[in-house]
Amino acid sequence: MTLSPPLSTDELGRYARHIVLPEIGGPGQQRLKGARVLLVGAGGIGSPAALYLAAAGLGTIGLVDDDRVSLSNLQRQILFGTPDLDRLKVEAAAEALGHLNPHVAVETHALRLDGANGPALLARYDVVIDGSDNFATRFLVADLCEAVGIPLVTVAVQRFSGSLTTLLPHREGPDGRLYPRYRDLFPEPPPEGMVPACAEAGILGVVTGIMGTLGAAEAIKLVAGVGDLMAGRLLLVDVLRMRFEEIRYRRHENNHR
Repeated sequence: MTLSPPLSTDELGRYARHIVLPEIGGPGQQRLKGARVLLVGAGGIGSPAALYLAAAGLGTIGLVDDDRVSLSNLQRQILFGTPDLDRLKVEAAAEALGHLNPHVAVETHALRLDGANGPALLARYDVVIDGSDNFATRFLVADLCEAVGIPLVTVAVQRFSGSLTTLLPHREGPDGRLYPRYRDLFPEPPPEGMVPACAEAGILGVVTGIMGTLGAAEAIKLVAGVGDLMAGRLLLVDVLRMRFEEIRYRRHENNHR
């Protein structure tokens, strides 16, 4: 994270409710202003995450998405409105975030992340939030973040439920062991077609809002250095039954340094 300029008078007023929190305060807000967070996907999860990061005063938000806004997106992708149909998502998102907070810089990447462009792109950011909608991208992002040494908040949704975990496999936990990797939780992607996409299975729109907001909260905690992170813990959210459960997982012995 880069050293940011002092907060302006407008910023002091805008973030006043953060600054009075002892856990955040002026220094924490300065860290937020100097931070760079990359969102992989500007859809259902990326929309609320980006909005809350921008509102919180996150200095630079990067958006990776090569898709365009379609009518079926509007049920859950709250960054967009009807006039945005057929626009590139990253362009429409940048405009919306600029209206929300002009102090936030938005960097757009209208591309599909892959093994060739990923390392250099991810290395420009301090934290990554993955809200992609397929296992191939999730495994790719997890592997790239581990290789580059960047904290990753990975969020997934399906129908009425969602999951979230934070990955810090390049850091040691309190017990001296390296934190687990994504592949300690999910060794391999499921067979093609086993897990239906949202277009087939459906998704309750508010589920993406809940999970995207939780992802933004984890990123803010990472940047500000507060709270207990979800490293080594998988949060499971069932909105239909309104249950929140937690599963703890560890690094496999053959991945232990």
